Amino acid sequence: MPTRIGALAGDLIGSVDEPHPIEAQDFPRFQPRHRFTDDPEKEKPMKVIFHQRFYDVYTADPAAARGRMEAMVNALEGKYDFIEPEPASERDLERVHGRAHIQQIQREPLVYELGGLAAGGAMLAAETAFEGEPAFGLIRPPGHHASPHSCWGFCYFNNVAIAIRKLISDGKINRALVLDFDLHYGDGTVNIFGDSEEALYFHPEAGNRRDFLKEVERSLQSPTPYDIIAVSAGFDRHQEDWGGLLATEDYRAIGESVKEHARLRCQGRRFGVLEGGYNHAVLGSNVESFLEGLRD
Repeated sequence: MPTRIGALAGDLIGSVDEPHPIEAQDFPRFQPRHRFTDDPEKEKPMKVIFHQRFYDVYTADPAAARGRMEAMVNALEGKYDFIEPEPASERDLERVHGRAHIQQIQREPLVYELGGLAAGGAMLAAETAFEGEPAFGLIRPPGHHASPHSCWGFCYFNNVAIAIRKLISDGKINRALVLDFDLHYGDGTVNIFGDSEEALYFHPEAGNRRDFLKEVERSLQSPTPYDIIAVSAGFDRHQEDWGGLLATEDYRAIGESVKEHARLRCQGRRFGVLEGGYNHAVLGSNVESFLEGLRD
């Protein structure tokens, strides 16, 4: 299947009504820190990977909407240390994606630029987590619908997979556990890892809050050993977003479960990257809730 640039919302959500985003001018522009705080006593509880270029509107899809990143930055400002990533190299992309796919995305220069920067953000989050500090990639475009040779659903490069493959290539881990709590199944992530030993993929799909959280817990209890937990963090399952299921406090519970099992199973190594979440009015509080659970 050929790569599809600028997929429409209908490709992903069918007849579900799209929430009305609020405008970007409702949020102040935030100047992220470019490095860790020099004074250890001033260190925040975890790192947020962000770049001002993620404010750019690169397509007409909901993931690229104006005001979306501003809503999250506004909620996290002053509570976490923000650090800027470097773009992923073509070699980094090639660990996951075929050459023809990469060249297809390169035909849209802005999409390629931001897609590479998002992948680099995921890699920095993973590296930070491997070194012992939890991290969250506040990045876009998202990635879990990007397969080796195709993409759809607002995704271009598979950020989580690129980050995991980089750690494996560097000999730092053997296997990651991927928890994907986005409303939509991460078909791209599954297509990349398949039945390999590199990753365990879990996508909870229970139809009520209680069972959903139980399914998250069961996923993290997998008997197969893993060296890091990677979270594809999509917030579109919220009660006021497309999925209409989870409450804001449920995201904190998910973050706490990830933290608990990371400490038990893989020396506390855990990171997340942004996937979906489209109602700007609740997106910031949902991300903040998840990070409150995930942080040390």
